[in-house]
Amino acid sequence: MVGEEQSFTIKASKPLAKVKKGDHIKVDGKPLEVDAHYVLIDHGATKEMTIELFDPKTDKDYQLRYFSDQIDTSLEFYELAEIIYNKKPFQKIEW
Repeated sequence: MVGEEQSFTIKASKPLAKVKKGDHIKVDGKPLEVDAHYVLIDHGATKEMTIELFDPKTDKDYQLRYFSDQIDTSLEFYELAEIIYNKKPFQKIEW
């Protein structure tokens, strides 16, 4: 919901900006594979970034979205349902 803060834990093995295709990210223990990492919107002072993910077992698609200068407070997780990505809450993310 708009305006709601979400609390989550990040366990990073490298900076998020260095995550690339073929890397693995776990969201609440669910192993996902990175398909792409790109700039969604360049706002000048910051960039809105998207990491395209998929579950190799089910072939379901997901996204992580964040602002490049606010990773700890802006990270959001989405699951593709038909043609729309729906925001999903999460507790822990690892890469």
